[in-house]
Amino acid sequence: MRRWEAIYTEADRIVAEKGGFGRRQAFGQRPAFLIIDVIRSFIGSTPEPVVKSVDEYGTSCGEVGWQAVGNIRKLLDVCRANDVPTVYTVLDLAACRWSGLSATKQGIPAYLLEERANQVPDAIAPLPSELVVPKVRASGFYATPLDICLRARGIDSLLIAGTTTSGCVRATVVDALSCGYKCFLVEECTFDRFELSHLVNLFDINAKYADVITLDEAIKYVTEARQP
Repeated sequence: MRRWEAIYTEADRIVAEKGGFGRRQAFGQRPAFLIIDVIRSFIGSTPEPVVKSVDEYGTSCGEVGWQAVGNIRKLLDVCRANDVPTVYTVLDLAACRWSGLSATKQGIPAYLLEERANQVPDAIAPLPSELVVPKVRASGFYATPLDICLRARGIDSLLIAGTTTSGCVRATVVDALSCGYKCFLVEECTFDRFELSHLVNLFDINAKYADVITLDEAIKYVTEARQP
């Protein structure tokens, strides 16, 4: 049983089954690994329970973020070894400062505009050869060069990790599908500050926009989809 299946009703199960929601799609031939917003302000400076971590950064997801970082590193190592390109998204601090725009209706807290808050943790830090895409809104595709860069590399599918499942991850997945990419959300590499939001969105994303796969499935896919 998938984790989210524990929170939906028997009627939900029947509707999903009869409607064909959640059916698996075939993997693509040329994947890229997309790591969304895994930065200090969304995980905290150190692994702590979320109720403590939000004292430092109100946007933090706490320990679940750090657990995901370890899993992201495992997949990242495999992607690098198999020449699967990796792309990161972070906040575009200059654009956020200038415009006052943010990814949510709450606006952008001052602490998010600090350089330190926008740092990717050392364990999964991008290499100089890897693409880092700054963004202002939730989706990694909105008003960024992400789509054109992926198309230039012939990418047809995305392995997706990061945060938050209900926010920037979901928005990016929906836009990726709209742009024609096959999406595969890696469950152990994705996280949210709210467990309810995480589980509901895993269910909904898997039903309609992407396949939610395990870390083991992602690693197997990468090793079998070696880039030329």
